Amino acid sequence: MPVLTVPTANLYYELRGSGPLVVLTGAPMDARSFDPLADLLATDYTVLTADPRAINRSSVEDRDQDSTPQQRADDLSRLIAYADAGPAVAFGSSGGAVSALALAEAHPEQVAAVIAHEPPIVGLLDDAARVHAETDEMCATYLAGDVLGAWRMFMDQANLQVPDELLEQWFGGEREPQAVADERFWFTHELRASTHWMPEIAVLRSRNVVIGLGEESGGQLCDRTCHRLGQELGVEPMVFPGDHTGFAEQPEAFAKILRDVLRELHH
Repeated sequence: MPVLTVPTANLYYELRGSGPLVVLTGAPMDARSFDPLADLLATDYTVLTADPRAINRSSVEDRDQDSTPQQRADDLSRLIAYADAGPAVAFGSSGGAVSALALAEAHPEQVAAVIAHEPPIVGLLDDAARVHAETDEMCATYLAGDVLGAWRMFMDQANLQVPDELLEQWFGGEREPQAVADERFWFTHELRASTHWMPEIAVLRSRNVVIGLGEESGGQLCDRTCHRLGQELGVEPMVFPGDHTGFAEQPEAFAKILRDVLRELHH
């Protein structure tokens, strides 16, 4: 299993293809979520994917420590250096978009551009205090043992319409121990750190940043955060197929648009 040892963690990673380096990163989504998209891009690019620290095949020394965007950015920086094919275009989605933006702030020499797909930067919103309080309640509900209740709160906050029977199918009953461990780490040590992270707007204005937004994400929490970030950076969000997880659910259509963006960025 390909693993890179970094301070306090061992990171599982995959490299495929050849050409300019593209990083695909999520949080808490692991490398498997990007497999179909990575395979499609690998015909023209060197594609790096990895499991974030403490998720799935990536281990950490202390599972009681938070996973912050700054720390995940440092992990990505070390992976990019190890791949030795940079500078990279870093595509991140959700918490991974926050990681990629933090990477661009801290390591501009390694990042040609960032494509931040639906970053949940709650602090930019006018009602940030309310959303943060909801997140605290959600995490407390999970830690009290009400898994379905916590996920129901999450979907409501994100304005994602998911029927109860589907939530039960996804998160109820017998589940893989690794999926439960990853979920617990996310609710306990990752979700708050990701949604509380605030960009250094003046720094990001000097970076090459593309904001990605799903065409089916209208009215959702990340629709709001994308437009607020776009206003701050003077960038109009670019529309991608699908919704928050369009890259995984519609990889072929997603890859087509992403290729167009990558071509623009490399010219």
